[in-house]
Amino acid sequence: MSKQPLILAIDQGTTSSRAIVFNLRGEAISIAQQEFRQIFPADGWVEHDPRDIWQTSLQVSRQAMAEAESKGGEVTCIGITNQRETTVLWDRESGDPIGNAIVWQDRRTADFCRQLKAADEEPTVSQKTGLLLDPYFSATKLGWMLDQSNSIRQRAEQGKLAFGTIDTFLLWHLTGGKVHATDATNASRTMLFNIHTQKWDEELLQLFKIPAKILPEVKDCADDYGVTAAGLFQRTLPIAGVAGDQQAATIGQACFHEGMVKSTYGTGCFALLNTGDKVIRSTNKLLSTVAYRIEGQTTYALEGSIFVAGAAVQWLRDGLKLIDSAAETENLAKSLDSNRGVYLVPAFTGLGAPHWQPDARGALFGLTRDTGVAEIVRATLESVCYQTNDLMQAMSADSNLPLTALRVDGGMVANSWLLQFLADVLDLPVQRPTMTETTALGAAFLAGLQTGLFRSFNDLEKRWQQQAEFVPKMSQSQRKELFSGWQSAVEKVIT
Repeated sequence: MSKQPLILAIDQGTTSSRAIVFNLRGEAISIAQQEFRQIFPADGWVEHDPRDIWQTSLQVSRQAMAEAESKGGEVTCIGITNQRETTVLWDRESGDPIGNAIVWQDRRTADFCRQLKAADEEPTVSQKTGLLLDPYFSATKLGWMLDQSNSIRQRAEQGKLAFGTIDTFLLWHLTGGKVHATDATNASRTMLFNIHTQKWDEELLQLFKIPAKILPEVKDCADDYGVTAAGLFQRTLPIAGVAGDQQAATIGQACFHEGMVKSTYGTGCFALLNTGDKVIRSTNKLLSTVAYRIEGQTTYALEGSIFVAGAAVQWLRDGLKLIDSAAETENLAKSLDSNRGVYLVPAFTGLGAPHWQPDARGALFGLTRDTGVAEIVRATLESVCYQTNDLMQAMSADSNLPLTALRVDGGMVANSWLLQFLADVLDLPVQRPTMTETTALGAAFLAGLQTGLFRSFNDLEKRWQQQAEFVPKMSQSQRKELFSGWQSAVEKVIT
């Protein structure tokens, strides 16, 4: 009797590398996870050692695979999903990185972005890429890396170096240096890729002074990405799906129809609204991006990015030491009947959409002698909901699509208090799926589509199951009052 086919999803995130093995029902058979070092060389700078990323990804993949196969199944293919925009440059011969990876949260190129804006370059960049001129994206990070020495730039121009986002770096090492590729979703976040033509853009390469020789090939999300190098696993495996984490979560949430929207609560929070085959240009500083590209057909999305969501809870735990674990936040928030006028604006690395204020910094407002741990914890959770509301209002205005529900996922959605408050603030039903690891699930879905384990999107839709739905219970007047307090707190941080 043949063994049950399984899919390994590598989910390389900002603070940890995870591997999850799924069966064809979309259930997790095994999970392995390892945190790795966060490096903060200067104010607003965030780096990772790419070797840590590769080693932890390989270790958790082996661990999850061994555990899943000990239960009787057989891993048949691999999907990759990754923290987006994080930028790596490495030597094509040795595979060694040229310095640390610059993480998506990093703000070191803010001044350069300001110079380009002052030179009126943003309209061109935005029209071609759907993005705003911001340090968040890969292009200015890569330019900074190339400018660190004449020899680095020279080697790049000679084609001796390779650039990639994290998916590309993992793919390179998984295939033993044979495949230098990315997918359309990750490419669309570099600020070098034209989302209309689906090609690297010559004019943008010139603007950011990036030699074309270092760029990866851009493929569909479900595609042939080569096979694993001998010796990495017990046998060679095809790598058959790649998507950036937020797009992978959109696929894992089965948001395949125009007007469907999901929000992922990890380190940051990212909402994506499926806009079908149309690129919708935002007038509210949202991003137009590639949702997925399958069989050469591109589906687009509007995206709103909040830089700090779960990272704020991590700050409560590790920075302020107010809690020992994220799980404590639910009961602390529940212990209060209101926020008592306390608001946190978690602009630790600037404010994302719809404000885009890279220099804004975090602040706590409304403190009194009565303010304690519970108030600060609740204000932290509430800030995630208020920021989501900012995004949803902008999406609704830009798209003219009626938003009927929000599908949520990520580590924070285990907190039912948070989701009820989110439904109350949004005045929308909030749906939590049975499988909340939707980012990894999306990568598995893509690999399964490419290898024939799944037939179509219809096939995938049947595998999405709702675990709970939170419906709004708050009065309009209370919602208005709370949101007014939030808006005035944000204004103080911006001005």
